[in-house]
Amino acid sequence: MALPPLSVLDLAPIVQGATPGEALARSLDLARHVEQLGYRRFWLAEHHNSTGIASAATAVVIAHVAAGTETIRIGSGGIMLPNHAPLVIAEQFGTLEALHPGRIDLGLGRAPGTDMHTVAALRRDAMAADTFPQDVLELQAYLGDRKPGQAVRAIPGEGTHIPLWILGSSLFGAQLAALLGLPYAFASHFAPRHLTEALALYRAEFRPSAQLEEPYAMVGVNAVVADTDAEAQRLFTSVQQSFTNIFRARRGQLPPPIDDIESYWTESERFQVTEMLSRAYVGSRETVHAGLAGLVEETGADELIVASAIYDHSARLLSYTLLAQTSA
Repeated sequence: MALPPLSVLDLAPIVQGATPGEALARSLDLARHVEQLGYRRFWLAEHHNSTGIASAATAVVIAHVAAGTETIRIGSGGIMLPNHAPLVIAEQFGTLEALHPGRIDLGLGRAPGTDMHTVAALRRDAMAADTFPQDVLELQAYLGDRKPGQAVRAIPGEGTHIPLWILGSSLFGAQLAALLGLPYAFASHFAPRHLTEALALYRAEFRPSAQLEEPYAMVGVNAVVADTDAEAQRLFTSVQQSFTNIFRARRGQLPPPIDDIESYWTESERFQVTEMLSRAYVGSRETVHAGLAGLVEETGADELIVASAIYDHSARLLSYTLLAQTSA
């Protein structure tokens, strides 16, 4: 079974012993690599106050990656809109579109992407997520054609009609994407519980729009591909350690893999992490292809967006190479 188009979700991970500059250089190298492999998009995520993620200034990193690539679409997976005024995002992404015409995506999320202390430091209202639907419409208006009597304009941005996506891990995002007629990306790479229910709701309630005539759903997954199942499982222990550390309130840089993950976590932690990573596909090309083919059959995904946080950069490049080979 041939897989649908593949894309990349990158958080510009800072591995233990590396710097943010090195992480950003590796993100650009990865983008160039997957561009040559035929991946459709390369998206970067907004997270704040995280010592292991270098993509906090997401629009700046998108500019960096877009300038170093030629054809692959570059975008946000996503911009956490409650952290920003819609006008500012319209101007930022309007500028990106002016620099790289026809290559920019704008994925939007409702969560803050951080903790409440950092929300306060961002000078945002903790209740700003409540106005997310209105903020999406305001942003869409700034990126649309000028209206008679419009007092505030996004320059650059106006008239660009940059494609908007709604990102989510709940029924709320699915319903909003359907109502607005926008493509929908589900964050099952870390919050898989409502995946099938959300996609069913999105498709059932979808209303065509000027941007999109039919529903289009992208599913987020973790994938680690290596020459053998055993090697892939070992590489994947970096992610498993990171998620375990979240439950221990010890977020940090991406750790190197270990030989025995069972010695690292408790039974309770193992259960929690395994549940969060239930949409992770780890193994050889054959193993991962079988898993992803089953996922596509189950969900009807129009596209898969793949996160692969691997400590060794060369192993990460190889994983995306082998994954591309599985999609043929």
